[in-house]
Amino acid sequence: MGMLQEFKEFAVKGNAMDLAVGVIIGAAFGKIVDSIVGDLIMPLVSMVVGKLDFSNLFLVLGNNPENLTALADLKKAGIPVFAYGSFITILLNFIILAFIIFMMVKQMNRLRKADQEEAPAPAETPEEVQLLREIRDSLKK
Repeated sequence: MGMLQEFKEFAVKGNAMDLAVGVIIGAAFGKIVDSIVGDLIMPLVSMVVGKLDFSNLFLVLGNNPENLTALADLKKAGIPVFAYGSFITILLNFIILAFIIFMMVKQMNRLRKADQEEAPAPAETPEEVQLLREIRDSLKK
């Protein structure tokens, strides 16, 4: 019964709950970024480059006697390929995600700074209290 109680205490602590919420929001945020890249940015990039499907961009490194043209077919045949297309998509996802997180942290820091500026300065300690503290400190010696 003790182990169950310890687990319950751990699970309901603020840090564990915050972590769980962060993981769930992070997963949903990842899907949003994937959609931004796949549905908004990649079509614009494909307009410039001329190809929409980057996942099928590759270089054949080995012999291709059957003249296969699809990446999946080449991998299935065991022919070495340098598949850089999906890497480009994942790299774009990372750059966009990093930029969005940077902007969020920058905004949070700005809000924190504004909150600190608005906080009233602590009132000065009255002279009587200061004098009592000095007496207390001298009595301790």
